[in-house]
Amino acid sequence: MKQIPFLIFILLASSCTQVEDESFRVYAPINRTEVSGTSAAVVSDHPLATAAGHEVLRNGGNASDAAVTMAAVLAVVRPHMNGIGGDAFGLFYDGESKAVTTLNASGRAGELATPDFFLKSGYNEIPEKGAASVTVPGAVSAWAETLNQYGTITLAEALEPAIRYAEEGFPVSPTLYRDFEPLTSELNEAGRNLYTRNGNPIEVGKKLRNPALAQTLRTIAQEGPNALYGGSIGEVLAEFIENEGGHLQISDFEDHKAYWTEPIQGNFFGKNLYVHPPNSQGITLLSQLAMAEQFDLPSMGHNSAEYLHTLVEIKKLAFADRDRWVADPNTDPAPLDQILDENYLAERANLISGAATENVTPGFGEPLPAKVTDGDGDTVYLMVVDEDGNAVSWIQSIFSSFGSKVVEPKTGILLHNRGSGFTLQEGHPNQIAPGKQPFHTLTPAMLTDADGNLELTLGTPGGHGQTQSKIQVLYNLYAFNMHPQEAVEAARYLSNDGNSLSLENRIAVDVREDLRNRGHELIMSDGWAAVFGGVQMIFIDNENGVLRTAADPRREGYSLAY
Repeated sequence: MKQIPFLIFILLASSCTQVEDESFRVYAPINRTEVSGTSAAVVSDHPLATAAGHEVLRNGGNASDAAVTMAAVLAVVRPHMNGIGGDAFGLFYDGESKAVTTLNASGRAGELATPDFFLKSGYNEIPEKGAASVTVPGAVSAWAETLNQYGTITLAEALEPAIRYAEEGFPVSPTLYRDFEPLTSELNEAGRNLYTRNGNPIEVGKKLRNPALAQTLRTIAQEGPNALYGGSIGEVLAEFIENEGGHLQISDFEDHKAYWTEPIQGNFFGKNLYVHPPNSQGITLLSQLAMAEQFDLPSMGHNSAEYLHTLVEIKKLAFADRDRWVADPNTDPAPLDQILDENYLAERANLISGAATENVTPGFGEPLPAKVTDGDGDTVYLMVVDEDGNAVSWIQSIFSSFGSKVVEPKTGILLHNRGSGFTLQEGHPNQIAPGKQPFHTLTPAMLTDADGNLELTLGTPGGHGQTQSKIQVLYNLYAFNMHPQEAVEAARYLSNDGNSLSLENRIAVDVREDLRNRGHELIMSDGWAAVFGGVQMIFIDNENGVLRTAADPRREGYSLAY
């Protein structure tokens, strides 16, 4: 028999078909090789952060140690998306007890933050940038509280890699340059001095350094989180924000605390899906999945027009309830029992017809129209599963690209604009008030089997797209039997306001035409656009003892496993 050249053999062996369970299955081509291991795995939104988390695990640290280390590195190497000046949420799985806990480290509005404060400052709505959009940043409190509760290393040890990258610099990637290019002109002077050279973003391959941030991290390493929450760093930030027209004072920093809560859960394909309670939008994922169960989605065909239309219309119904009710649970608790009631959601699903619906109202309660600011999905994600089966699913954000667009020059901290998630609408649960947490798009997720064994950590950046990307990937994985990396890379949609619908151009042409005929206003996107998120996954095959990861090529996500 004529021998096949070795290179051709490799290409054939890795292409479209494989044998599985004595039957042939066609695999979609993927950009990334699936990374798998048998002991532990890490995924994050930057290769340097992933490498740092992997090193922590290899040196004997646990999932929480690795997560905080990666979170701190991401605060340096993805500076326009997250940082000391932003917030964080975490989901934690205990490998021994099988318990799932949630950590909420979202900051609050200042004591001066009344609606009158904004009206007297000349705002008809809360601004999307500038000091008046800044709430207390909570990420550092999340780092410290995680290590206090579950860690085996000190905060100083966890911050070492981040300090090094801030001090010595790290190379600007093509992705980072692409992200910087359209936005650096919006920064204040300190921000432009930091992130540009001669008015242009730092070139690809050149190093980005932030010595002021390195010193800030050192101070936190030496003094602990109180350096920010009432100490020298907090004093600098509070004075700066006040001088810039914001509502934060040093007492607001002193009052901040991250806190532990219980997750809320729903059923998906016989599994237990865990998400964050409000002020996160986690309930929106649960309501979307519950409504989706009213339809035989697999029989519609993957990414068919009927399939996509149904998911988009489900999203609109879920978001109408979300925008009406999700707010600070301590001051304005959402009626979760009503929003997640099975009968109610079945009735909501029955409202879906064959045509796109532009104006969707909440299912109960007086309609209170209030625009919920999207930011633009600039957030980072990370996840870890360690050798003992402990896991962390973590999201960290400054909300919009470059947050408030304001860098405090002495500390090197870019401040988030999470306050723009509030509304000034009178009577709305999410109306801004002193000491209140805003509505958050941040929503980490985990999945366990019926016996409570961890099966999946799942998350993505992407603002309002987070729950949309997750439901697509979950169905790819469990309904359409895709492998993890394949499930993440499959073409996606993003439903925007009204009937605006963004599609990746890998969606078939006839499907696009059908969607247009149904009334969807399509926005086509070339390539692998970051607007569709950056989904990460660690899938635990408990039967075979294998951890299978997926990292989205739409952003800078990378995974490692051993």
